[in-house]
Amino acid sequence: MFLFQKIEETMMRYTDARHAVGEFILQEQDKLYQYTVTEIAEKTFTSKATVVRFAKAMGYDGWKEFMKDYIAEVNYQKKYKNTVDFNIPFQKEDGFDTIAENIKKLQMESIRETADLLDKEVLKKAADYLAGAENIVIFSSSPNTYLGELFKRKLLTIGKRAAVAKSGEAGIEAATLGPQDLALIISYSGNSVTQNPVNRIGLLKKNHVPIIGITSGGDNYMRKNLDCIITMSSRERLYSKIANYATEESLNYILNVLFSCCFASQYKQNLEFKIKNSRLLEQERVTMMKEMQDR
Repeated sequence: MFLFQKIEETMMRYTDARHAVGEFILQEQDKLYQYTVTEIAEKTFTSKATVVRFAKAMGYDGWKEFMKDYIAEVNYQKKYKNTVDFNIPFQKEDGFDTIAENIKKLQMESIRETADLLDKEVLKKAADYLAGAENIVIFSSSPNTYLGELFKRKLLTIGKRAAVAKSGEAGIEAATLGPQDLALIISYSGNSVTQNPVNRIGLLKKNHVPIIGITSGGDNYMRKNLDCIITMSSRERLYSKIANYATEESLNYILNVLFSCCFASQYKQNLEFKIKNSRLLEQERVTMMKEMQDR
């Protein structure tokens, strides 16, 4: 999870003066380095101690340590400057043509950034995991579950046994997996250690299950505990946004790349299997249509 998401998460957790500090930080993100702790306290009608407490609530020893990472993240945001706001890509007064154009740009930029973040070595490791797994279970929460279902279907078309863990049964699914299987964990924040799907990591590791993690950039629990992590586009706020446009596009791209790399590992065999079964499926459909017509 990037620092901006952590700030928003901290603001949701605290309703005291620290909330005001967080709000000021997000509003003045490009100019924050110009303010002293005293000035921030004055602007937010709080105290120097409150500003420092905010930094500590974020996991830092003090304000200087917080600002070091904050400036680095602002520079990263500038490096990948978008033409469209990923959180609010259109305004009330925009026409349908503008909305359509902005969503197009957003999706293209999300994929471009995700592609830049792909690590070839990690991608190869993930593809090897997928190709060698007897059973693949996808652990996620809504709305990522829907994209997980599409990924599962693609795997099934090449004969890979795959499933999406259902809500309330993820613990049971995790317990059935072993070293010969694979768990794919999708979590944008990667930090909800007491909630599904991140809370399954402990059991999966105990059972020596290979794990692929897909999460946002920055520091989080998943990155500290998994050795095969793929990064999705991380420009969206956790809460203050219209929809998960960028995240969905980024995740769908990653899953398509993973499937394609897995497919390529046994290209001829997978292509033959896919075509053979597609023909059988089409024959079944034609037969069903004829039966319906005869009636």
